[in-house]
Amino acid sequence: MSCTTFNVGTSLNLQHGISKPLGFRNNFTFHKSSTNLLKTFNLSFTDHSLSLCNMRSSSFRSVLNCVAQSSEPSASVGIDTNTNSKEKVVVLVIGGGGREHALCYALQRSPSCESVLCAPGNAGIASSGNATCISELDVYDGAAVESFCRERGVGLVVVGPEAPLVAGLSNYLVKAGIPTFGPSAEAAALEGSKNFMKHLCDKYDIPTAKYKTFTDPSAAKQYIQEEGAPIVVKADGLAAGKGVTVAMTLEEAYEAVDSMLVKGDFGSAGCRVIVEEFLEGEEASFFALVDGENAIPLESAQDHKRVGDGDTGPNTGGMGAYSPAPILTKELQSIVMDSIIMPTVKGMSAEGCKFVGVLYAGLMIEKKSGMPKLIEYNVRFGDPECQVLMVRLESDLVQVLLAACKGELSGVSLDWSPGSAMVVVMASKGYPGPYEKGTIIENLEEAELVAPGIKIFHAGTAFDSEGRFIATGGRVLGVTAKGNDLEEARNQAYQAVENVKWPGGFYRRDIGWRALPQKSHATKV
Repeated sequence: MSCTTFNVGTSLNLQHGISKPLGFRNNFTFHKSSTNLLKTFNLSFTDHSLSLCNMRSSSFRSVLNCVAQSSEPSASVGIDTNTNSKEKVVVLVIGGGGREHALCYALQRSPSCESVLCAPGNAGIASSGNATCISELDVYDGAAVESFCRERGVGLVVVGPEAPLVAGLSNYLVKAGIPTFGPSAEAAALEGSKNFMKHLCDKYDIPTAKYKTFTDPSAAKQYIQEEGAPIVVKADGLAAGKGVTVAMTLEEAYEAVDSMLVKGDFGSAGCRVIVEEFLEGEEASFFALVDGENAIPLESAQDHKRVGDGDTGPNTGGMGAYSPAPILTKELQSIVMDSIIMPTVKGMSAEGCKFVGVLYAGLMIEKKSGMPKLIEYNVRFGDPECQVLMVRLESDLVQVLLAACKGELSGVSLDWSPGSAMVVVMASKGYPGPYEKGTIIENLEEAELVAPGIKIFHAGTAFDSEGRFIATGGRVLGVTAKGNDLEEARNQAYQAVENVKWPGGFYRRDIGWRALPQKSHATKV
């Protein structure tokens, strides 16, 4: 498959042929020593273009200083991180899904927050009062976002989704002196390229699954035949959470290879595949806030990727989550910080690609050893894990994120509410395959009131001509509840779910099943 070239200042082909204006001209200024990184991963810069595909899997040892302007966290932040500071901050959240709704909710509750703006946001965010939505702002146009921040007095930008990060929005805003929580485009390669992440693991001895990278489908299939099933096939680039196939048979693995390398189902994201060993165990999500040199862990959480009860069916972006996750004991969390998170932070810093933002490590706690291995990195809050974390967070999130932007996380600690939280995702029937859009959702306000501690986060909703909520996406609602323990949180979440009137939706009935006794919930909505 041919290399994809991004025209800097004109457009960026993210995936599936979607073109977005970039507007980050002249922002990628590299050290001379960074040419080794460009050669290693075949990232070639001309006067007006950036090539990110067909990255060679040669040695990672030559990776040096990535980018001059992203080497330091945004030290221009001039806001006191003391939570007693009288200065109030206007915050702009980039994105429009359930994760961003949860971030708006937590930021609005921060004592140092003046107001929250969300671009583009969605109907649920706007109607909740958690933020003012700015639907007309093009978040891929760096100049437009900068101008908006100047006009509205924005003192902190929080970038939710991965695509604007990989496109370089943080680069642009940090260079303009606007405090921005989210990594540079170069550091975002931890998510944007699984090949990049795997090479980093190799160099810094970060435990991960055995793997090989391929661009030739025949070679990939030969390796799969040698290794046997079950085996995992991944698209190298961003594929909206759908670029991973856990193949239980050789035929499934071959089909996944053909889908990515022959048919081009994932566009440029699938021009390279990673074939890795199948790890047996329990998955968990681990989040850490990073300021370039230091990292502090968030509370543990666990999501449910498969679409069906009992973890069956195809992978999704996530059908539910809970926090804390019993599988991640304090001892294991310490191991993850020492063997995975900190080596990554120090490694990225050593390579000249300091990471500022949230590191989301997808882990497998291996059944045979009980030890964690890194499955993948995301460079933003997980969805739906963010929802359960944000309802439990009691610290001033604005000040914590500003501290990260300033490189001042050392010594910062976070306060969490006791008890547990659970989110049950309600999705459009057919998801993660084809689904109908525009189905009507009713009784949401009543559902939020059926029990204390319930919050419904909107991921994919809009208003129809009569002002009713309609579904516009695959994953549409995140019905979230807090409880004194996980069982109470589960009961209240499902009580709310069962009061939502949405014939076009469905949900898993067993969120939390690994940590709790089974309890059946009707699927009619």
